[in-house]
Amino acid sequence: MSQVKRIAIVGARSTGKSWLVQALASQPSTQEWVISDNTPLMKAVYKHLMFADESLYPMALAQQALVDTTLVMGLDLPELDNGLKSAASHERGLADSLLRQALERAGIAYRVVYGQGHQRLNNALLALGLPGEDLAARLVREQAQFAINQGRTVWQCNECSDPECEHKLFTGLMAKRAG
Repeated sequence: MSQVKRIAIVGARSTGKSWLVQALASQPSTQEWVISDNTPLMKAVYKHLMFADESLYPMALAQQALVDTTLVMGLDLPELDNGLKSAASHERGLADSLLRQALERAGIAYRVVYGQGHQRLNNALLALGLPGEDLAARLVREQAQFAINQGRTVWQCNECSDPECEHKLFTGLMAKRAG
C-alpha cells in the first residue's frame, strides 16, 4: 500500500493555483496524492497583508509543516482584470513576499513554479520529482541549469524553480538597492 503524499500549492491571488491543482490531479502519477490550493498559510498571509495581524502564522505554519511538498506559484501569469489592476499588482507582490518570508522563517522548504499552461504543469511535475510530461522541456531545463551553474549564461528565474537560487538572486538585488 502506497503512502499518500500531501502537496500544497500556495501563492498570491491570480497565480494559477486552482488550475495547477486540476492539471496535476489529472496526471496518472499523482492519483494517490492529496493536492490542495487552499491552506491556512494563505489566510495568514492575507490577514497580515490586509489587517497587519500576524496572529494566524503559528497555527498556519504548523499545518504547512505537515505537508510533504510546498509549491509556490511565481508571479509570471497575467493578472485578471477586475478594474483594480494596479492595486492587485501591488497586493500580489506583497503577498508573495510575505508568503516566502513566512516559509523561510519556519524553515519550510518550497519550490517555485513558473510558466504558462503546459509549461507550468511540466515545471510543477519536475519540482515534485516526477519526470514531467515533456522530455524535451526537461532536457532544456537541465541544460539551462547546468549552464547557469557553470556561470556560462545569465540567470533566469522562470527557467529553474529553485528557491535557494532565487533567494540568492533577490537578496543580491535588494543589497544593491539598499547600497
